[in-house]
Amino acid sequence: MTYRRCGRSGLKLPLVSLGLWHNFGHDREIEGQKAIIRRAFDLGITHFDLANNYGPPNGAAEENFGRILREELAGHRDELVISTKAGYDMWEGPYGEWGSRKYLLASLDQSLARMGLDYVDIFYSHRFDPDTPLEETLGALDTAVKSGRALYVGISSYSGQRTEEAVAILRSMGTPLLIHQPSYSMLNRWIERDVLDVLEREGIGCIAFSPLAQGMLTGKYLDGIPEDSRIKSDGRFLTEDMLTPERLGHIRKLSEIATERGQSLAQMAIAWTLRDERVTSALIGASSVAQLEENVAAIDDVEFTAEELEAIDRDAVDAGINIWAESSSS
Repeated sequence: MTYRRCGRSGLKLPLVSLGLWHNFGHDREIEGQKAIIRRAFDLGITHFDLANNYGPPNGAAEENFGRILREELAGHRDELVISTKAGYDMWEGPYGEWGSRKYLLASLDQSLARMGLDYVDIFYSHRFDPDTPLEETLGALDTAVKSGRALYVGISSYSGQRTEEAVAILRSMGTPLLIHQPSYSMLNRWIERDVLDVLEREGIGCIAFSPLAQGMLTGKYLDGIPEDSRIKSDGRFLTEDMLTPERLGHIRKLSEIATERGQSLAQMAIAWTLRDERVTSALIGASSVAQLEENVAAIDDVEFTAEELEAIDRDAVDAGINIWAESSSS
């Protein structure tokens, strides 16, 4: 594994981090989850990314990860970077989502209890809240650090302007912003407009989630939609109408470039997000050890020639899959 410094902080993250967004809820066998996390650690993945609502049901991924920490990685806590988030709908009533101080700190305490931890390494505001003063949201993150419940803080899916505001507010409080977690892939390049420039200027790290474009860049849909695909079982993040003939044409051309590079389409997609060193880490998911190993192998070649990048640019076009765009543009 190769590690990159997170902005201008002292923290390094692996080029590939493991996200527990999917496949780590109570609907999956715990032994399979253990095998994936053990193998990830063996491969040098030290960063595991969660959120309060990852499941199903909400909270299940944190519960399962806490169990795996106790049973499989006991004694290795100081070798790990563990992150969690709060921002989306988590519990009933008016205090169970968005960005109030009450919600964020209550959620963090619940996350720590589920994982059996005294602190997390990174605590994120999962989305910008247009109805709560940014000072309140970020003040809760500041309290998380100063109370010892988090070592660092981050934001996710904030626009470039809101990111600049967050940097200034947190700096005035004495708690620097460590990292931004945006969606980013060859089919969702919104952060290239201004977010990456802000992060570089302010010395903030970047960890890209959904580098495989919700599965569109895995190659599994090039010959139709498999019955066991996520589209068939969970259409929240990718739907059949997104797989238009035009988009599939672009994906096929990208797949041809990957083959010429000696990579799978998924490997090239992950490597492409890492071609820019302002991106600290790519956040991948995994439903099996084999899938994990294939995706981690992307780091074997993250260098691209000018000709390859030019060819990719012709087909790395927006696919309308940024379902977080409303938050990102706020």
